[in-house]
This record gives sequence, structure tokens and C-alpha cells, in this order.
Amino acid sequence: MADDLPSDNYLLYDGECPFCARYVAHARLIEAAGPVALIDARMRPDLARLHAAGGMDINEGMILRLDGNTWFGGDVLNRLALLSTRSGLFNRANAALFRHPRLSRLLYPLLRGGRNAALRLLGRDRIAR
Repeated sequence: MADDLPSDNYLLYDGECPFCARYVAHARLIEAAGPVALIDARMRPDLARLHAAGGMDINEGMILRLDGNTWFGGDVLNRLALLSTRSGLFNRANAALFRHPRLSRLLYPLLRGGRNAALRLLGRDRIAR
């Protein structure tokens, strides 16, 4: 799978999910980690399929590719919390909550449930893989 992925660093997320899109907008990842492409999985279904083949379903979690490593779901929130700047209330709260890997993994299913409910309420489909 790794040979088929772009070599660039990127965060693959659902651009139609209001929570995902806001999170990505507020995380200020690029300021902290350097050039990281923020990629809407709906615009790059090829990446979603490649990751799904490796066991990472974009409908189950965001995917972060950084410096040759790949994180999924709650581990993405943890990694972003560690990388993001501490400027602003959102980033300080994010760091305080998700800097703990176990807590990130524990809370992620609740956040994913909120995403799925929001998509249903908005009449949006899950991402096709």
C-alpha cells in the first residue's frame, strides 16, 4: 500500500462532515508541522480506497500521513494534539484533551458517532470506497 500513496504529508478527512471540516480548519496543523496537505477524501476517493485496502476505512476515522508514518482515528487526534500550536482556546483545549493516547482512542468512537449522526441529519452519504 505505501508505494501507492503520495510521498507528501497529508491529512485525509471528510470535507462534508461539519465537525471534521471545522476541526481541520482550527487545528493549525500546517503552522506546527510544516507542509501538510489537507485533503477532502470525497475529492480523492483513490486515497480512501488505498487506505481501506490497508484496513483504514475513512468512514471510521481520519487518516494522517506524516514523515512516512500513518495514523488512523483516535491516534490522529492524539498526533494532531501533540503537533498543533498552543495558540487559541481551541488548540489549548485540543491539546489538553487529546494529548493522552488512551483518552483519544476512548473518545474517538463518540466523535465518530456524532459525525455519522450529523451526516444523516444533513442528508449526506458516507464516503464511497
